[in-house]
Amino acid sequence: MKIRRLTGATLAALLAAATPLAVPTALAAGAMHRVSFGSGTVAQSVSKGATKTVQTDLAYVDLVVGDPEIADVMPLTDRSFYVHGKKIGMTTVTAYDAQRRRIGAIDLEVGYSTGRLAAELRKQIPNARIKVSSVNGRILLSGEAPDAVAQDAALTIAHQFGGEVLNQMKITSPQQVMLEVRFLEASRQAGKELGVKWDVASKRLNASIGAGSLISGATPFGAVLGQLLSGGTKVDVLVQALEGRGLARRLAEPNLTAMSGQTASFLAGGEFPFPVAGANGAVSVEFKKFGVGLSFTPTVLANGVISLKIEPEVSQIDVTNAVSIGGISIPSLVVRRVSTNIELKDGQSFALAGLLQSVSSENINALPWINDVPVIGALFRSTAFERRETELAVIVTPHLVRPTRPGQKLRSPLDATVSVNDVERFLLGKQEIAPADLRVAQGHIGRAGGGHILDLGGPNAAGN
Repeated sequence: MKIRRLTGATLAALLAAATPLAVPTALAAGAMHRVSFGSGTVAQSVSKGATKTVQTDLAYVDLVVGDPEIADVMPLTDRSFYVHGKKIGMTTVTAYDAQRRRIGAIDLEVGYSTGRLAAELRKQIPNARIKVSSVNGRILLSGEAPDAVAQDAALTIAHQFGGEVLNQMKITSPQQVMLEVRFLEASRQAGKELGVKWDVASKRLNASIGAGSLISGATPFGAVLGQLLSGGTKVDVLVQALEGRGLARRLAEPNLTAMSGQTASFLAGGEFPFPVAGANGAVSVEFKKFGVGLSFTPTVLANGVISLKIEPEVSQIDVTNAVSIGGISIPSLVVRRVSTNIELKDGQSFALAGLLQSVSSENINALPWINDVPVIGALFRSTAFERRETELAVIVTPHLVRPTRPGQKLRSPLDATVSVNDVERFLLGKQEIAPADLRVAQGHIGRAGGGHILDLGGPNAAGN
């Protein structure tokens, strides 16, 4: 606490010095903040490192500052004083009269220089309408930003002024990103087989045999994908080539859409329960997710570049490493997970690979009882060792998308066909017909029938 007292000598000196040249600029220009002590405690704010002049409606003698490290005051007259913001925070300035009676108080907030920050934002992001304010020692950004890039730029500039930044900005033209993701699990030898059948020069499959020039047997499968994609190979052709050769299987192919700066997630799998010990010996049940999962956050940058934070994951239940607790077998999880940040343009593809899994197994075939006989039993059993090594590959393709116009209908592949009637199904062997085969008959829509009328000898048969 710090007391500033306005004594008679001080007041006389101030009045004597109050010539037109000695009057502070703020007083001369009338830039003074007036407060009314009669209305109770009032609120005022000042920027850190700045000063402001406050004029009161009642005469005071003493000014008491609650925390002098946050702000300081300097009496000017018996009804005005200077306030100097020294440190971010809140404090109280209390005024007393000559009888030591409290006549009023000011809740003073020392915040950041919002005017300088607002001017810098207008200079750097002229097409944005961003408002800057200080709330409880924090910088609050509100208003509108044209896109996520402008929003991120505003937050970066605000952080340069120090302190915590609160974001309440809205994006006026949000962009949406659709992410095509393909999860492939390939054999470790898939690269070698693909090198045999893939002609890199012509970018097509051929029937040649022999050692491929693309890769060697030691090249990882992910390197093969990277070389093919960088050579302009279409992702769909590549995936079909791998599946057609039996070299890879498609685990999942999700398509997710998210707004720029927002996160979207996907899970194809399930959840299994496992017990969790709690307080006082209590046991609760939680569920653990497993399967093929994906989480991504897109940010649309300048010139149509899409920045992606992507986190794909593939997990499966492993009963071989199960743990038994209280007679309950709890399985473990085999997880392959990756987290990365990449930048792509609309329609470009990127492959993530190198997540290996090696499974070793031993199969024993034997005749019961006889195989347990020492020495001779070895003649009646056979042992086979198998080691299978797979590699997980994730192919990512982002697209910039926009919603359809109001009232615009989306078409599906089924819109081009019409289901058939019994005559067309059984006599003509058709499963579907085109809408062009429909004809107008007597003002009603009907299908162009075909075939023959069969006489089944019923009550309406010919000749009866």
